[in-house]
Amino acid sequence: VPSLNPSTMTRCKLIYMYIASLAMAVCGPYLPSVLAFYPSQQVACATKYSGLSFGERVRASACSRQGTDFLGLPSRLGLGGSGMPLKSNIGTSLLRSEGYGCSFRLNFRKPGANDDDDVTPNIKTSATSGTSPPAIMSFLPVLLPLLLVYISNQWSRSSLYYLVNFSDSPSVSAYTAMNVDLSFSEAEYGVLASVAFTALFAIASLVAGSLSDRSDRKLLTVGAASAWSVATLATAAASGYGQVLFARVFMGLACAFATPSAYTLIRDLVPPERTALANSVYGSGVYFGGALASLAIILDENLGWRGALGFIGVYGILTAAIASVVLPSDPKHEERKEETLLEKQAVSKAKDLSGSTPSLLSDASEVLSTPVVRWLFLGSFLRFCAGLCIGVWAAPYFRLAFPDDASSYAVINALIVGVCGVLSGVGGGWASDRVGSAAVEAGWDEGSGRLAVPVVGSLLAAPAWWLTMSASTFDEAMLWLAVEYLVAECWFGPVIAVLQSKVGPSKGGTAQGMFTLTGAIGNLAPTILGTLYGQATAQGAENGATLSGLLSVGVCAGYILSAACFAFCAQAADDGSSTLGQEKIS
Repeated sequence: VPSLNPSTMTRCKLIYMYIASLAMAVCGPYLPSVLAFYPSQQVACATKYSGLSFGERVRASACSRQGTDFLGLPSRLGLGGSGMPLKSNIGTSLLRSEGYGCSFRLNFRKPGANDDDDVTPNIKTSATSGTSPPAIMSFLPVLLPLLLVYISNQWSRSSLYYLVNFSDSPSVSAYTAMNVDLSFSEAEYGVLASVAFTALFAIASLVAGSLSDRSDRKLLTVGAASAWSVATLATAAASGYGQVLFARVFMGLACAFATPSAYTLIRDLVPPERTALANSVYGSGVYFGGALASLAIILDENLGWRGALGFIGVYGILTAAIASVVLPSDPKHEERKEETLLEKQAVSKAKDLSGSTPSLLSDASEVLSTPVVRWLFLGSFLRFCAGLCIGVWAAPYFRLAFPDDASSYAVINALIVGVCGVLSGVGGGWASDRVGSAAVEAGWDEGSGRLAVPVVGSLLAAPAWWLTMSASTFDEAMLWLAVEYLVAECWFGPVIAVLQSKVGPSKGGTAQGMFTLTGAIGNLAPTILGTLYGQATAQGAENGATLSGLLSVGVCAGYILSAACFAFCAQAADDGSSTLGQEKIS
């Protein structure tokens, strides 16, 4: 407005900025759920504050539409590593996160003042820090596509177990049994179910984790889902065992890229106070996918094994398409595009000093540098061992113990896994978020509070599983199996939330890849159990009683030992073990 004199313009700008600060303080709690998930508005956020999750960075950053400065001012407001001030001809403004609201410090210089001069007046406004965190439903654009993709992951990889039949029944045909159609043995099936998938899956997990720290995680998610869906369709069209084996290996490679990208996206797009619940919602894909895999028997009876796999593969392609449209853009990838020349020079200087770039092994070593993370991985390994023994050997046991209820077991097990597993996982995440907040209020570490959930859950799961194995009737066994799932599956979300919070954002993908690798190594447990079982039966032991004893002791030991490791992890966290990011800052 050229007609206004400079002093009047300064007052107008002062009032304008003051009103704007009040408006943003009031709207602060809604910024994560509104600004973060509307890419069509082309909102560009300054998200350089590496110590915060993306949800916090949205609250802690001023956002500007591309091509137009925020609030119409000729400058950009944002935060760097320790606070990057906005400098303009009217002064300096700093926006920072405070609780769930926003606090602004507006400093204005007099006309003609230099950038380094003290500025006045200093006007402060703040929102109430006690505002409740955003509801989990506000993050559906993140969770829903990731969950659908993860269901496809689990459904595709687990359906094989239900599409083979090695019995001597005359009703078994090439139409419904893959092994009959393609003429492969039990030993060859064992290779397909374990080594063919897990060998490359385990190796690729570390690479996938490191790649998710450096690449577009949305693109990785969509590409991986498309790849394992193509592998599923290739299996459906296979004409021999060799083709199925190759498709299975390729599927293991593709599936390795799912969880590192997903969990780190959740960490960056969901506020920390909701990460355990969000992780649990995403992790429920294991149970939904497992339940659908169990129901593949019904698809097999109606469509044949080829039709069943074709149906599953088409579902995977659809989920990849949904994720490509609905899933928000990767904030870290957008941030990398805006990497400053100074940061590039700093990286170059670091390379010159060290003589090499960071390697996968050095990243893994850094992740394991704190006692909290080491205890967390050990507890997770033992917990994986217990769960995988159930997953591989429960069905054979129940067929031996209750042969007349084999068909009922397929349906009831699907309901138990799909309902009780999901309730336990989501409930564990919900409880973990609240226990973690209560721990912070009591002056303890948030991670130690969160880990109380898997400690209690694992301790309760041990007697529940023992009673499942000791049941004398099928109904009693299914009742205790449901109880076991309700108390046991609460561990995943809290553990992932603690892991991501302790390793920091720069190593989150690597840590998640290592976590996936831990689960892959856990496949050794059912293999060892199977070896012991085979040796015992070869010496004349009764099949049902031997398998029951091995499952009872092995699974209960895994639960109890994992609870102890999680307890030691909580103690280490409460003793003040810092995160990787905090160590670097200090």
